[in-house]
Amino acid sequence: MIETRELVHEYDGVRALDGVSLTVADGEFLVLAGSNGSGKSTLIRHWNGLLEPGSGAVLVDGTEVQEDLVAARTRVGMVFQNPRDGFVAATVGADVAFGPENLGLARSEIDRRVEEALAAVNLGGRGDERIEALSGGEQERLAIAGALAMEPAHLVLDEPFTGLDEPARVAVLDHLDALRRAGTGVVVVTHDLRDVLDLADRLVVLADGQVVRDGEPESVALSGLGVRPPC
Repeated sequence: MIETRELVHEYDGVRALDGVSLTVADGEFLVLAGSNGSGKSTLIRHWNGLLEPGSGAVLVDGTEVQEDLVAARTRVGMVFQNPRDGFVAATVGADVAFGPENLGLARSEIDRRVEEALAAVNLGGRGDERIEALSGGEQERLAIAGALAMEPAHLVLDEPFTGLDEPARVAVLDHLDALRRAGTGVVVVTHDLRDVLDLADRLVVLADGQVVRDGEPESVALSGLGVRPPC
């Protein structure tokens, strides 16, 4: 479980988050929406300790994130908007192995995780391929595989559809649906609700650093919030 309690964060004296309280349950598929500058990315970067609260608290499984960063980053896997910015190796397999290697796992366990993560995103058997040769959609799926190899309780994706053509978008949505059905919690951060809302258990909308909507997707009014509604 991820808990955010009265979270405040400022950039140069300007509040990006203004008293945000939010709980994300294990296994929940949550869509976190809002216009650019609403505070979405700032919020999720607190969930694995990339940012520290100005005030308030963020807890993962009951422990404050800053008290155990390794546990938080193991439980909450992040996929950022530009996946190529997060790649740390030249080949597909080496990149997915990086996270488990840093946990100090046995080689056999690392190999198992890499194989299963790549299979989950339809990249099985392609571990020796160079990342630069992958398409944009394949790179997005590789970034998801890298997060899955950490076996997180929650997979958090920041604007995962940006720059993807329609076939790649559909492929990523299919994989997120499969993860949801397998019991992994999924949080999709987006300003564009096309397609993804059909998968969601819950929709939360931020505006000006505050939660302004929170409920079942079909019950949430979106007018005037700078969010692209589903088709």
